[in-house]
Amino acid sequence: MVYSQRSTGAGRLLLSLLLLAAWEAGLAELVPRLFRVASKGRGDLLEVNVQNGILFVNSRIDREELCGRRAECSIHLEVVVERPLQVFHVEVEVKDINDNPPRFLRQEQRLFILESRTVDSRFPLEGAFDMDIGANAELRYKLNSNEHFHLDVKTNEEGTNSLGLVLTKPVDREETQELRLLLIAVDGGKPELTGTVQLLINVLDANDNAPEFDKSVYKVRLLENTPNGTLVIKLNASDADEGINKEIVYLFSNLVLDNVKSKFTINSNSGEITVKGELDYEDCNLYEINIDAVDKSPFPLTGHCKVIVKLLDENDNTPEMAVTSLSLPVREDAPLGTVIALISLSDRDSGANGQVTCTLSPHVPFKLVSTFKNYYSLVLDSALDRESVANYELVVTARDGGSPSLSSTASVSVEVADVNDNAPLFAQPEHTVFVKENNPPGGHIFTVSARDADAQENARVSYSLVERRVGERALSSYVSVHAESGQVSALQPLDREELELLQFQVSARDAGEPPLGSTVTLQVFVLDENDHAPALLPPAPGVLVCSSTEGSWSYSQQRRQRVCSGEGPPKTDLMAFSPSLPQGPSSADNFLAIFSIYG
Repeated sequence: MVYSQRSTGAGRLLLSLLLLAAWEAGLAELVPRLFRVASKGRGDLLEVNVQNGILFVNSRIDREELCGRRAECSIHLEVVVERPLQVFHVEVEVKDINDNPPRFLRQEQRLFILESRTVDSRFPLEGAFDMDIGANAELRYKLNSNEHFHLDVKTNEEGTNSLGLVLTKPVDREETQELRLLLIAVDGGKPELTGTVQLLINVLDANDNAPEFDKSVYKVRLLENTPNGTLVIKLNASDADEGINKEIVYLFSNLVLDNVKSKFTINSNSGEITVKGELDYEDCNLYEINIDAVDKSPFPLTGHCKVIVKLLDENDNTPEMAVTSLSLPVREDAPLGTVIALISLSDRDSGANGQVTCTLSPHVPFKLVSTFKNYYSLVLDSALDRESVANYELVVTARDGGSPSLSSTASVSVEVADVNDNAPLFAQPEHTVFVKENNPPGGHIFTVSARDADAQENARVSYSLVERRVGERALSSYVSVHAESGQVSALQPLDREELELLQFQVSARDAGEPPLGSTVTLQVFVLDENDHAPALLPPAPGVLVCSSTEGSWSYSQQRRQRVCSGEGPPKTDLMAFSPSLPQGPSSADNFLAIFSIYG
């Protein structure tokens, strides 16, 4: 996507391009998919209408303020679309327009020229600068018409212009002591913009020879962070004159800017230039120092040279890292490839010193995926199980390619969110319980307990009876279970003569969505108590039943059921005789059975 800078006034400038060309076909899906824009750096410059996906300029974009004089200038946006989660990278290129005219640092440049200087003598001038780039910053110069000078512009190997006045006709101080010329700089924009500076030329008398350097341009290479006091170069100029006119003083030209003077100093007698301030390649990697060699004549002449100091990069900047979390906490059932966080890297160094790689520790169950230049996504690489590991402490390490390399780390804490994937479990599937009959109503029989490995609502267990019929009655008329505690209670007294074994199930179910559950079986045996009086069973037809008396038996041969009793106290047993046998209680053969009275 390309954006061309222009004036926007008080309103906003609508960009007619969508975030991505692919969005044109699926624009109606953006709003329900809850998309949002994350950006790095000056993200306040742009804004996206979430209703239609159109990108707006939020405030005036100044390319020079944003990117300086870099050839490429762009604003990077990360578009995050949820449901499902996707990450798109949008790079908005800011195109330069010709909105900066050429500028000279001074409103007036003053030159001192000896009247004895010969034709074709050259006098350096300070050129203009333009904050734009490309053709908009390509400058050409014009000089107002005059009879003494013409303009000479040369381009050196470093791509910078060397500007100077060339004498075309000798000047005569007695005739003209001062000349005023207008220097015009014109850029290559459409429409073109101009800047001007006044040239004030003072004509000096005397002195035939100006000091001369053996070179017009000196090139020096220095490592950044070179300590103060380090010698940069020792300059040497010569003067063909004699006496005081031969003695030379070395000075920074008045063309030298203050920021250069803050980094370097020159010894006026020896011509030695040394380091004075901190040299940082990332702040400035090229310095141009104009030097004047001035003789000590009352009417001094000046020789000129330029020292170009080029800094070499050192690996003195640690990689910087920014981590933006997107999907925290992450569900334990999240699919592989789920984006957890976005990681952006940067390093102010250049070359290999600024090339950054990113690693992750530990390596499972996540991995880093390179998405765009110095951007990575932290994604899920294998399945999660909160019940095994509920939280991961990850360390992301960014390391540059310098020698030795520098690195930085960032900690990322990934919490695993629970899903309801574990049913409540009982310690054993079946319990046997003994309860005495005639128990009080509401009495505690047993407490069931199930554990759920999940968390929070997914682990909150409730209990209930698995309803069934017991004879003609419902199970719930006999027992109940407390939903929270699992306490099983009898709702009525149990009668062993009616119900010896009560077998039923209790269900445990969690509060997850959907809920999961399991059951346990309870066998409740009712123990007998002496709660019934003795009773006689009637004899079978044809059986004589008599009770014994002390020393004698009385009996009945009638087929009707009778109980015979002898004299004396009642006995606790009964005897049965068959009427077909020989009669007589004294015969042991006709005895059938002795029945104990029972209840």
